[in-house]
Amino acid sequence: MVRLRFAPSPTGFLHIGGLRTALFSWLFTKKNKGSFIFRLEDTDRNRLVEEAEENLIRMLDWAGIDIDEGPGIGGDYGPYRQSERLQLYREHVDLLLEQGDAYPCFCTEERLEQLKSNQRSQGETPQYDNHCRKLNKEEILSRIQSQEAHVIRMKIPEKEETFRLKDLVRGTVAIESGQIEDQVILKSDGFPTYHLAVVIDDHLMQISHVVRGEEWLPSFPKHLLLYRYLGWETPEFVHLPLILNEERAKLSKRHGAVSVEDFRSKGYLPEALLNFIALLGWNPGDDRELLSLKELTQEFSFERVSKSGSIFDREKLNWMNQQYLLKLPEEEYLRRIWEVVQEGAYRNQEQEKIQQAAEILKTRLVTLSDFNQKLGLFFDQNPELNDPQALEVLKQEESKTVLREFLVQSESLSELTSDNLGQLVKSVQKTTGIKGRGLWMPLRCAITREASGPELAVMLDFFGGEKCLRLIRQTLELPSIMNGP
Repeated sequence: MVRLRFAPSPTGFLHIGGLRTALFSWLFTKKNKGSFIFRLEDTDRNRLVEEAEENLIRMLDWAGIDIDEGPGIGGDYGPYRQSERLQLYREHVDLLLEQGDAYPCFCTEERLEQLKSNQRSQGETPQYDNHCRKLNKEEILSRIQSQEAHVIRMKIPEKEETFRLKDLVRGTVAIESGQIEDQVILKSDGFPTYHLAVVIDDHLMQISHVVRGEEWLPSFPKHLLLYRYLGWETPEFVHLPLILNEERAKLSKRHGAVSVEDFRSKGYLPEALLNFIALLGWNPGDDRELLSLKELTQEFSFERVSKSGSIFDREKLNWMNQQYLLKLPEEEYLRRIWEVVQEGAYRNQEQEKIQQAAEILKTRLVTLSDFNQKLGLFFDQNPELNDPQALEVLKQEESKTVLREFLVQSESLSELTSDNLGQLVKSVQKTTGIKGRGLWMPLRCAITREASGPELAVMLDFFGGEKCLRLIRQTLELPSIMNGP
């Protein structure tokens, strides 16, 4: 029975690394007709963020990752919130105490800080010295009866031992027991630590494969010991490589967007983001880069997950998102565009005009949010001219000659249209002797406000001749243009 879980802490937004963990787990369960469980590890009460739970579920839903069991899901399961399972953890702690595999620790924060400080000054690795492990039963009972604050620690075997884990990505991993300390498993407030709760929950929820980041590798001996003490079989383990930035450091917010919410608000398509994330540390066994969710499900396996960290290449993501935008059927493309428009400054424009602009811009968009940013050209009376390349072109005397002559010759027309545009430009060429790029580029820059803007004839149809001529006049009046190169 294949059962995998995604178990984030509701301490903030869904990180892109968390999405990859959820995606890999989800793909594996779908391929093997298993169950994908959502669990909230909310025992760190000081770090809880309001509405984080709702955001986590909303972002998974946006990405198309459906949950089989967990908070908010119907049926006989859930809600899986660790804060609502405290009695369950306490029962297992009592069992560990009874077996002699755990003990109460009364050490104060002050003593522990002083201990670590002394160890550091002597060049030692800071860790607990097992002080309370030596207390006799009578003293322990007396201090508990007097309600002295304490935690519960799990015993690490005194005899040196090598803990070995067979990881589906990394093969056999070995860590010596001397590298770990008697771990706190129950805090003084009655809440379990991650190490205790995750083992109990994974066992009781019959998790077959534990998928998590490689930063949890040093913790696996503590978890293996708990499985041993409680007499349970261990699940399969998968430790995923880190996601790195371009400098090969761990991806963090100071390097730009890192939360799924960020990428959604920037207009990335969920299918493009999932495709991109899937290829961070995994490959389909060939050189394919664009794979649908169905194809990812068919091809996915942990055997092709890399041990090495993967670079988060934002340019590659942009390219991939653009490819997915181009592949969208027209009706679906327009639906998503309209949703984006409702969040921007041009939501009150006519839907027909928005649709025309969307059709013109489709091949020029990288993300959906680019659309709102480009709508000023279509609907503002005086769209800004900020493109450095366009400004450089328009500052040239030859460009200004073309624009002035274009205005002069347009006066002989009853109306400037896309039908007579070509003939008018030929006449300007004949008069000025300017041709090719030097002829067309100034017109493009003046009317589209970009050196690589949409086709002139298309924009002329959208604007109408009067607006195009007004934009050319405004361009020639700009101080930055009038003052020359």
